[in-house]
Amino acid sequence: MLVDVNQTVTKSLQSSPIHHRTVLKNGMTVIAVENSAADIIAARIFIRAGGRWEPTERAGLSHLLAAVMTKGTEGLSSLKIAEQVESVGASLGTDSTPDYFLLSLKTVSADFADLLRLCYELLRQPTFPEAEVELERRLTLQGIRSQQEQPFSVAFEQLRQAMYSTHPYGFSPLGTETTVASIDRADLQDYHQTYFRPDNIVVSIAGRLAPEEAIALVEEIFGNWESPQTPRPTLDLPPVLSAPKHLCTPQDTQQSVLMLGYLVPPVGSHSQPPYPMDYATLKLLNTYLGNGLSSRLFVELREKRGLAYDVSAFYPTRLDTAMFVAYMGTAPENTETALLGLRQEIERLCNTELSADELQAAKNKLLGQYALGKQTNAQIAQVLGWYEILGLGTEFDVRFAEAIASITPAMAQAVACRYFTQPYVSLVGPSSAIEGLEV
Repeated sequence: MLVDVNQTVTKSLQSSPIHHRTVLKNGMTVIAVENSAADIIAARIFIRAGGRWEPTERAGLSHLLAAVMTKGTEGLSSLKIAEQVESVGASLGTDSTPDYFLLSLKTVSADFADLLRLCYELLRQPTFPEAEVELERRLTLQGIRSQQEQPFSVAFEQLRQAMYSTHPYGFSPLGTETTVASIDRADLQDYHQTYFRPDNIVVSIAGRLAPEEAIALVEEIFGNWESPQTPRPTLDLPPVLSAPKHLCTPQDTQQSVLMLGYLVPPVGSHSQPPYPMDYATLKLLNTYLGNGLSSRLFVELREKRGLAYDVSAFYPTRLDTAMFVAYMGTAPENTETALLGLRQEIERLCNTELSADELQAAKNKLLGQYALGKQTNAQIAQVLGWYEILGLGTEFDVRFAEAIASITPAMAQAVACRYFTQPYVSLVGPSSAIEGLEV
């Protein structure tokens, strides 16, 4: 018998960190957690920006901004910035995702205040040196061209564009060769001026620092940064409409890459009490289908039938309509059989209820991994700040685990039937294996 899932749920809820949340006078949200297990403090600074906030004709803008933000400020060169971080063994980095922009910091407690001041300078006074912008643009273009030679990337790009059309989620985070080539320093400055404002920022801190001290330090450093009088930017994005397609791209490769994609709900549409049920149930089905060596797809299609080089599934958390994707790499001669098997395993979720043991094993795995993802200060700061910037609130940390615990086999089957109907199909491989294939 499997361990009672309630034990795993209880441990997950108990591991939810006690935190303090406040909003400064300038509108900046601060979340603080004291965790003295190690002499490390981590900060995650989230900005409501990222891919969905980019103009279509400037796709890749936030990625380029992340690449050049640490290359100079009004008072520091890129070398001085690097020396200040590396001389104390700290880490500092920037990243852009489809739903937010992120500045990450981790250091020992003695250096935290100085490096948080550096973060303030990076956020407020980046200079985007022309030479650095040009260098990073060339590197980005190289990255885009490199992706065009990778079968998985080609298949996913084809799938993503078919599912999202002109919505920002339809573009690679890197952008396209055309859009990236058109971005200049003035675009970066305008984007920064528009979205980098204190009432558009969440600062999440975890480590050896009392919450009231952490909040006071943020107010000391960031408090004189005033928000503009204009309202925060809003978006008017095109709707994501369902129109499943079967797409093939011939490529001279030694394997075929198969992808099935389904439009599924964003996290926000089901985030209100009592539980975010469809979102949570899809996360559980993703764990059951494609998470690890014990997942259904791996066991059935790779271990038992020997069809897969690689097989898995993913369901990224998104603010707008999300995608649920199952994918597989297989030998060209097995393409038709593998595609049929992949589709049958997903449709099985609609036709047959999961057994009590199957459901319990998936819950244990998902909640165990979820709890393990909140062990370090960096992980704690990331999770709480992430939920806050998505508009879910830090209490979503508990609500998610409660939702997983409450899922029944009938609920899982109902959600599968609701969303796993006609898939988008994306195939890449030798033309003899994929052209004319309909399953």
